[in-house]
Amino acid sequence: MNPRPPRRIDAHQHFWRYRSEDYPWIGAGMDLLAQDRLPYQFQPLLEAQGLHASIAVQARAGREETAFLLELAQRDRRIAGVIGWEDLSSPALADNVERWGQGKLLGFRHQISDEADPTAFLAQAQFNAGLRWLQDRRYVYDVLVHERQLAAVRSFCDRHDRHWLVLNHLGKPALKEFRKNKGAFEHWREALRELAAMPHVSCKISGLLTEADWLRGLSPRDYDHMLRCLDTALELFGPQRLMFGSDWPMCLLAASYSKVVSVVREWAASRLCEGDEDALWGGVSERIYRLSS
Repeated sequence: MNPRPPRRIDAHQHFWRYRSEDYPWIGAGMDLLAQDRLPYQFQPLLEAQGLHASIAVQARAGREETAFLLELAQRDRRIAGVIGWEDLSSPALADNVERWGQGKLLGFRHQISDEADPTAFLAQAQFNAGLRWLQDRRYVYDVLVHERQLAAVRSFCDRHDRHWLVLNHLGKPALKEFRKNKGAFEHWREALRELAAMPHVSCKISGLLTEADWLRGLSPRDYDHMLRCLDTALELFGPQRLMFGSDWPMCLLAASYSKVVSVVREWAASRLCEGDEDALWGGVSERIYRLSS
């Protein structure tokens, strides 16, 4: 019997029905985002690139976001799972999570990057107790911070080692600063190195193009910086803790879906053996998120 060919997975993308009050972070110059972004628009792009499934990630705080994504996932087999939102500090956390059922609910995320004081937010006793409860039940927690906030999550990640944590977007390196500040890359690299030293932390290769100055337009130098970031992620995390994600539709601000995929595909083809490519394009996300076929 021939083995099942590896499933290709986009481990990070978003859906929404747009209302300005729900997505205040969608601002000037983001008209491509200020509209509905739903599976019927995304799935043809996914399939055109030879990918088979995706993980839908929350884009706003609120339990209604989790309900919305799970409803989409129940209707579409190509949505392999959902990273939802819950108030981890709520005394009703256990009841709230258990009402969803395990199913396609893989884990949770909060926009830590939007908190005025991420260090104080992550130090809350009830929040930490909630995350321990989630990890004990094998839910993954996705960590979303900017490069300047990576140091704030180091101790948080260190103390929550009961299950996987997944760093989103390579910690959002400040690609805009790479052009003018030679120390910006090293600062990001050192912070990333500290997180990569923790074996329970994985990393999504996603969201890089929109960390460059997309309003100005991407240049060959921007792509060189992205490749340098990808090489650094591979060096620090190794191929068995990296997973591809597009960050669609956010990526559309900077480039087409096909361009996002091709940048990573060309990089991976020149750096990785076949088995490690399979890991990047689906094997790691299947293992970490415990995806069913």
